[in-house]
Amino acid sequence: MSLLDTDHIWGVGGNAAWVWKSFLRGHNPIFMDPYHGVVLGRDRGWEPIRAAMGHTRRLAERVNLAATRPLNELATTGYCLADPGREYLVYQPRVGASFTVRLDAGSYRYEWFSPEQGKPSGTGPVEATGAAHPFKPPFEGDAVLHLKAVR
Repeated sequence: MSLLDTDHIWGVGGNAAWVWKSFLRGHNPIFMDPYHGVVLGRDRGWEPIRAAMGHTRRLAERVNLAATRPLNELATTGYCLADPGREYLVYQPRVGASFTVRLDAGSYRYEWFSPEQGKPSGTGPVEATGAAHPFKPPFEGDAVLHLKAVR
């Protein structure tokens, strides 16, 4: 895992999607936060980035990050951390778009997470055959899908 610090990428900047894309590609995003306008003189709407940093952290605490690695080719979204056959975390940055994830054969439990609302939004079982499995977020906006094998 590498550190992606906005201060060294572009200074103060970024957005919530950058946080999710970075995290799901196996990086540790760090936001150079101009808290209370001390640096730039006013807040320029950084709250969505702050929220995304917190959401990714809480999700990271639920995932076995030591076992996962970026396997972006497993998801048509291009953003996937996975421990194949055990756990998958996928980010879909396109509003309401369908996508597929190539899952090892087995039984999984899925959970949708809405980055915009900052909360889970639906769970259920998935039976995978070892091929690409289709998914469609149950809400509008960016989506995160967490799949965990049922043992």
